[in-house]
Amino acid sequence: MIEPRTPRYDWGQRVRACQDLYNDGSYPEVAEDALLVNTGDTGEIVNVGTHVESNTPVYMVEFPANRVVGCLEEEIAPAE
Repeated sequence: MIEPRTPRYDWGQRVRACQDLYNDGSYPEVAEDALLVNTGDTGEIVNVGTHVESNTPVYMVEFPANRVVGCLEEEIAPAE
């Protein structure tokens, strides 16, 4: 069994998107592959979970317009 990786970021931490984030089908009211978050947009981590199959951290980040997007560590960085 693979041990869960320790999350790099914490709940409540301000982060920015390192790349454009697109709808992967998680937002049924938005077209698939539609842009959800622009590179550089800042948000706040509102929950930290673990992807069950890969045991990697997944961050629920609230970005502008109250849009909560699931992000991987390589998709976000601490906000300056």
